[in-house]
Amino acid sequence: MQSDTLLKIVLAELDERKGLQITTLDLREKTSFTDYMVLVTGTSNRHLMSMCEHVATKVEENGVMPLGLEGGSSDDWVLLDVGDVIVQAMTAQARDFYQLEKLWSVDKPKEMEKQAG
Repeated sequence: MQSDTLLKIVLAELDERKGLQITTLDLREKTSFTDYMVLVTGTSNRHLMSMCEHVATKVEENGVMPLGLEGGSSDDWVLLDVGDVIVQAMTAQARDFYQLEKLWSVDKPKEMEKQAG
């Protein structure tokens, strides 16, 4: 399955499950381990886990086997890896603290404009 199609399935399921502040980061030019990272805020720890479990089920129904699910119903951050898309589900407090949007939006280092000498 193409990563864009997988992304659409993930986003639709997160929206259906009442995920908040759904943000997609395009990482194709930044890393080789995934194409997209989706950040979503949940209303409670259980909501985070529920959203990720439903996304995992939905992608399986579409022929994609999830690679991993980290975190539990008592955690404030749950990670779901479905290959070309990684879902980071967090409480509002965790999302504000870790600020992954900022971390992953840093561009490649620029070459020094002028060399000394």
